[in-house]
Amino acid sequence: MTETRNCGNCGAELAVEASFCVSCGASAQPADDMKCPNCGNHNPENAQFCGICGTSLNTSAARDSAVDPGLPMVSFGDAISKGFTSYFTFSGRATRAELWWWVLFTTLVQMIPFIGGLIGLGVLIPSLSVTSRRLHDIGKTGWWQLVMFLGSMVIWGIFGTALIVGIIAAMDESAELNPAPWFWLAFVPLVAGIAVIAWWIRWLVRRGETGPNQYGPDPRQSTS
Repeated sequence: MTETRNCGNCGAELAVEASFCVSCGASAQPADDMKCPNCGNHNPENAQFCGICGTSLNTSAARDSAVDPGLPMVSFGDAISKGFTSYFTFSGRATRAELWWWVLFTTLVQMIPFIGGLIGLGVLIPSLSVTSRRLHDIGKTGWWQLVMFLGSMVIWGIFGTALIVGIIAAMDESAELNPAPWFWLAFVPLVAGIAVIAWWIRWLVRRGETGPNQYGPDPRQSTS
């Protein structure tokens, strides 16, 4: 037996899959119609699976993707363009692709002989700004960059000092200093420094928060 429903305008009996009423011409799709995010088929209300392709419809993700499929991933060229057009923009959010394409670009240009150092100075500010926007995307303040910089200075300063003192003590046979404790002291900040770098990268590769947050709209979703 074929399932039917009634037109909301004139009450005429219609097939479940009907898009328009054959009697009055009104749209026959209900407001909460379950549109399949995979094939676009309109399914009856409360349907668990698409009647055409079998895609599950019983998740909020399926509803969201039907409403907004999202923007395409930022390309290498787009990331470079955004980096320079947003040179001093420390507000807003940036996706992972935008940051890491920019990191690749700045790494490559700094390898150019003779002028790589000057180019590095030129891309310093946009590198800080895109990193701030990337941190905003995961709900963190851009000031974490300052914390990371100062912490790294302290860690690597201890490492360098301990290593140099240990080397000097090992080379000077007449010195009363035992080099072994200094080498062990250098080992501790070395491990701490590697751990901090891993923690920092883990933040920067994390997927951003879905939907708007306190720093702005989701850069993966259309604002229109």
